[in-house]
Amino acid sequence: MTSAERKEAISAFMFLSPFLIWMVFLMGGPILAAFFLSFCKWDIFNPIQFVGFDNYKEMFFNDPRFWKALYNTAYFTFLSVPIGMALSIVVALLMNQKVKGIAIFRTIYYLPSILGSGVAMAVLWKWIFNADSGLLNYMLNVFTGIPISECPKWLASEAWSKPALVIMSFWNVGGGMIIYLAGLQGIPSTLYEAAEIDGANRWQQLWTVTLPGLSPVIFFQLIVSIVGSFQIFNQVYVMTDGLGGPADSTLVMVLYIYQKFKYFQMGYSSALAFVLFIVIMLATWLQFRFAKWVYYEGELRK
Repeated sequence: MTSAERKEAISAFMFLSPFLIWMVFLMGGPILAAFFLSFCKWDIFNPIQFVGFDNYKEMFFNDPRFWKALYNTAYFTFLSVPIGMALSIVVALLMNQKVKGIAIFRTIYYLPSILGSGVAMAVLWKWIFNADSGLLNYMLNVFTGIPISECPKWLASEAWSKPALVIMSFWNVGGGMIIYLAGLQGIPSTLYEAAEIDGANRWQQLWTVTLPGLSPVIFFQLIVSIVGSFQIFNQVYVMTDGLGGPADSTLVMVLYIYQKFKYFQMGYSSALAFVLFIVIMLATWLQFRFAKWVYYEGELRK
């Protein structure tokens, strides 16, 4: 290692040191404690009782709510992530046009990500999905003529509750739009000029220049979005009053972990948390394993 490389490495560790200190001392201890508790039975009021793999056996073989929560979480992830990413890319492409007043439109699309996040967004969408007086069923009645009594019951229906959560997630497409927009503006204009000289039309330029050039950003957003969707909690908690109803149709993993924690089943909730951790790690590993479609500028490929 040369002197310049050594200095660069030292500088990198100095900048990373606050995060590393936080991770080791403030997160490492609780993580190890939770891992130990996943093999125990503990309700806070009584001594910790080591039970080995009993929590995991109960989870996998005797707890249908665990499988229901895992299914609901996967359902939400596999629908909300690809559709939300596609919408964000489309909006970013529209917002990347050089037209007068485009900054105003970019602001309008991005504002919901700031103003309507977390609990505030959940309260708003709970009213929108109200079966009797909600805005969505009112709009369906106005534009399609369907009586409100025959409109979807949304959060009160087992069939429509999960699609309602997916629709709600599209409220934040503006956040992804900003990241994709930055990626689009980082693609060299010379590539488009070369493609145009070769006779490529706009559609061909999209598939041969834009999307390959944007692939590192898409890959980053894919990882972040999947990790975030597996950890959805605030919206479901507010919109279902913490129950995950009706009939556990919106019971997601983090909400189920919270419910067990709420009733002082510390060992079981810790076991659930570590299973979710393994699922997220596996999903992330698979993405890196099959990331050959990602193009990095200057990369040499065989």
